[in-house]
Amino acid sequence: MEQAITRTLYALSDPTRRAIIRMLQDRDMTAGEIAAHFAISAPSISHHLNVLKAAELVTAERHGQRIVYRVNATVLQEVIHSLMEVLRIGIERKGDGHA
Repeated sequence: MEQAITRTLYALSDPTRRAIIRMLQDRDMTAGEIAAHFAISAPSISHHLNVLKAAELVTAERHGQRIVYRVNATVLQEVIHSLMEVLRIGIERKGDGHA
């Protein structure tokens, strides 16, 4: 799980990738639809999508000639849960009565 957290944090460290995640939370999109929202090259968008896929934050599904990207909410939830455990958020500590 440690590597998954590292990959996820790296993927989310870039503002463009965070923006892509936000867009994909609204609806599934192709790379071209995603690229239309940014003033960067198509290869740069492809790189960002590959980083997000490597972290399993997005999935890609081929529909004929098009590849449709969608958020993998399960991975986001698992990483958030793991981070909360690491940071002891929401866990009562013995002896001090604090959550």
